Order: sequence, then C-alpha cells, then structure tokens
Amino acid sequence: MRLFVAIWPPAEVRDRLRALTRPAVPGLRWTTPDQWHVTIAFLGEVPDGGQMVAAGALADVAGRLPDRPHAIIGPATETMGRGILCLPVDGLDEVAAAVRASPVGRYVRPEELPFNGHLTLARARRGQRVPDDLCGVPVEARWPVDEICLVSSRLHPEGARYETLVGATIR
Repeated sequence: MRLFVAIWPPAEVRDRLRALTRPAVPGLRWTTPDQWHVTIAFLGEVPDGGQMVAAGALADVAGRLPDRPHAIIGPATETMGRGILCLPVDGLDEVAAAVRASPVGRYVRPEELPFNGHLTLARARRGQRVPDDLCGVPVEARWPVDEICLVSSRLHPEGARYETLVGATIR
C-alpha cells in the first residue's frame, strides 16, 4: 500500500483556496480540494503490517508533542522547481522531525528530501513549467493542527486519490 503522513487543512482554509483563480493553462493540472494537504513524510509502498506500526507510531507522536502546532500558509503562491505551483507552509518542522524519529521513519524512502512544508495547488506536465504569472498571488492562513493522518494514495490518470486510514489526535 502506498502511504504518506499528512496534515489536512480545515474547511475555512479549503474555502480560501477554492476562491483562488484557477485559469485553464495547457499542460497544467490543478489539484482538487480533496487533494489539498501538507505531506509530513512520504512513505511509499509499505509492506503488510507496516500500516499498523505506522498508525501506532503516529498516535505516540501526536501524544508526545509538547504544544499543538500551528500551520501557517503563505504569504503567496510560489513554484517548487519548474513544475509545481504551491503555497509554503511553516510551523510543522517539529511534527515532521518527530514523525521521522518515530518507528514511521523506517518507512521513509531513502531519497526523501528534508521536510519542506507546502501545499500543492497545480502540477505542470513533464517538460513544461508553471507560468510566472501564477506566482506571487497573496494567500495567507493559519490554523491549529488537531490531527496527524496516515493516508493511502492510489494513482489515477486524473490525479491521485487519497484516503485517510488513521488520524492521530494531538492533545
């Protein structure tokens, strides 16, 4: 099963993102509200039984965080590389470090880069780039994070489909 650890934005943040202009651009696919998340750690294919280990570890991580984190989006859209339009997300470094230091860390892919909090808004087809005029659109939001989630990802031609398998409540 293909898994990742994520934080989902609350409804009021998704509403703010829905209000963004999403022009039709050849070669650019906009993500949908059910895809908007912040990836804390990408695990990739996890063997049978690994899901239960990851779920237990996330519950432990959520219970040990000293303070409830606050995710901070913005201040504006930017690109990651040439092909991803995203919003930077700050405030989750401690969560990412705790997840990677937990037993979940054994499933983090070796090529996984250091944590770079962001929420993906659009992806350009391979070999194409995000138009410059989509960068710099002001968007700011902040919310207290209540839950760290273990999410399954199934790839489809229209974009990935995500399902939260377990949510670990932050106390």
